[in-house]
Amino acid sequence: MVIMRTKFFAIIYAALTLLAVTACSDSNTSDLLLDGNCDIESLAADGYEGIIDKAARTVTVRVPETYDVSNMKLTALTLSGGAKSDLTEGDALNLLTPHTMHVTNGDVFIDWTISAQHDEAKITSFKINGSYVGVINEAEKTISVYVPNTLNLASLTPTIVCSANATVAPESGVPTDFTHPVAYTVTNNTASATYTVTVTAIGKPSAVYVGLAQSMDQLNIEEKTACSWMLANIPNSLYASFDDVRNGSVDLSECKVIWWHFHKDGGVDGKNAFETAAPEAVNAAVALRDYYNNGGSFLFTRYATNMPAEIGAVADNACPNNCWGQAESEAETVTGPWSFSIKGHTSHPLFQNLLMKDGEPNAVYTCDAGYRITNSTAQWHIGSNWGGYADYQTWRNNTGGIDLAYGGDGAIVAWEFPANGAKGRILCIGSGCYDWYSVDAVADEVYHANVARMTQNAFNYLMNK
Repeated sequence: MVIMRTKFFAIIYAALTLLAVTACSDSNTSDLLLDGNCDIESLAADGYEGIIDKAARTVTVRVPETYDVSNMKLTALTLSGGAKSDLTEGDALNLLTPHTMHVTNGDVFIDWTISAQHDEAKITSFKINGSYVGVINEAEKTISVYVPNTLNLASLTPTIVCSANATVAPESGVPTDFTHPVAYTVTNNTASATYTVTVTAIGKPSAVYVGLAQSMDQLNIEEKTACSWMLANIPNSLYASFDDVRNGSVDLSECKVIWWHFHKDGGVDGKNAFETAAPEAVNAAVALRDYYNNGGSFLFTRYATNMPAEIGAVADNACPNNCWGQAESEAETVTGPWSFSIKGHTSHPLFQNLLMKDGEPNAVYTCDAGYRITNSTAQWHIGSNWGGYADYQTWRNNTGGIDLAYGGDGAIVAWEFPANGAKGRILCIGSGCYDWYSVDAVADEVYHANVARMTQNAFNYLMNK
């Protein structure tokens, strides 16, 4: 048995050796053609030469700012020797989205991505001395920057961010004399634009937008949109951080109104959650209370409506008892205009000169179909089953507030703490309908303008206490 087993393994070994020799023989070499290049040497669409990145396997066709790229013609194409592609000169390309081009050479293939890039000449960010953010009006090509009057306007340093591939003159980072408006020209291939920058020195602001961030550019997009509106529409206004207020870095001696619009993805529900989310505001409460007790007024919107309790303006020291909100990136799309009710309060200054819907004199609409909204709400639920306020009169007696507007379930979504003796006046808007920023732009907006109009009304009312 041992001899037979030895012979068996010897036969198997011989067979495997023969296979190996056969596999390595010259008569069985591979027929695959793997030495061809699949490069695009040149490409043009509608005569516009593509920029080729061989490492990334991309071709970018740069076109004028408003050029229609939905039906471009491949007007030139040169490939590596022996290569072929699934596109040929004369083919139509829809470059509204990137197009994949398949190139082969023998048994080698590579996919390239062809895309169109519009030339754009825009200033997307303008900041003075690293702190003071410019408000950009793209339609008018103007930029307004508000700085303290302690700065020397004759030598301020701008930091400028432009569209991709664009250049600007004068250059970013160069100390500049802003005692008069300065023109900045942006160029990008076929596109160009000139912006006029005006820097205004403010000593004692009449209005302040206050926030958790050290500078305006660090605000989230909802808050920044609101702040930008204020700087562009409320004369002699500034942004200041709560740390600035606490430290006395901003002179509030002539300030009539402080506005805080506080957004946080996911919402802020309850006093403890508020104090955890906004410690900078809580730390500035003493300075804000002094301002309030000396006649200063406030506009608190969204989750900032928790702040009146921190400065002693709420009789029972309570905060809105029914709050929620979504993340900006997950905002819901409304299928029709949203509104809240002002029944019984249509004559209040906050609600004047708004665009009203025919036949609905008690409804304030604030957004349009297609608007993306976080529905961030900080309201007072009324009813013995929730929150300790059995009815409106109980809420008024306990808080000292005046209800001004209501949600669909009767919750109080806008209210006022009236001026009391030397103290200032406070307006609060906690409705989810009060929203400044939509992730997606809405064409033909109608009712969203009411947000700005209502805010302008609030400033007018509070400044003329």
